[in-house]
Amino acid sequence: MTPRLYIDAALGAGSAITLGPEHTHYLRDVLRLGVGAPVHLFNGRDGEWRATIAAASKRSLALQVEDRTRAPADEPDLWLCFAPVKKARLDFIAEKATELGVGRLQPVITQRTIVERVNLDRLRANAVEAAEQTERLTVPDVAPPLALAQLLATWPQERHLLVADETGGGRPVAAMLAALDAPARAAPWAVLTGPEGGFAPAELDMIGRLAMVHAVGLGPRILRADTAALAALAVWQAIVGDWQAAPRGRRSHETACMDT
Repeated sequence: MTPRLYIDAALGAGSAITLGPEHTHYLRDVLRLGVGAPVHLFNGRDGEWRATIAAASKRSLALQVEDRTRAPADEPDLWLCFAPVKKARLDFIAEKATELGVGRLQPVITQRTIVERVNLDRLRANAVEAAEQTERLTVPDVAPPLALAQLLATWPQERHLLVADETGGGRPVAAMLAALDAPARAAPWAVLTGPEGGFAPAELDMIGRLAMVHAVGLGPRILRADTAALAALAVWQAIVGDWQAAPRGRRSHETACMDT
């Protein structure tokens, strides 16, 4: 399978790209690729491009960009706002939310949040790796943590907010989403999930005062915080988002099962 790399440089036919030490190590030392080997590149703006390794030095590889294999495409405007959890599960949220097509990862500090320090570089690295593996053309924005009150005070009026309400006060998530009208389906959205101990009652009251909030239940079982976030995203994508589109053909059978 041809490797895919996310880079920040502009991409176009004939462009020359010089890779830094990390990408060079991956292609040359891990994958054992040499001059002439193909690589796919994307930067979140210009689609995906085919390139070849044109030259190699001790610390870098030079790539020659050839032609575009996929044009930029619209994606659902979907955020995930989540209370940080322990490191391994936080990595899992960033990876799987990227696979599920979120456009922004927004950590939120709530009254019962235990983990308040978030390594944003690590979150972004997990998101980049997931985007590379899943043939996604973009990488989610990774935003600095915000207190819940600050997040709500600056909430965009046009963005709908789906809140996982563990108290049982919300409608079943699939029923609520299926009943949306066309303008609501076309609007920007976000999913908000709380910490392991759930939202405090005062926080639920504060969330409920937003104009575009939708409190929903996620079934009869108690879900872990990371499971709740990904379950809500999956249901939203299936009913409102881009899972309604026909699947894009895979390049080869190798992409059907990605590395874990």
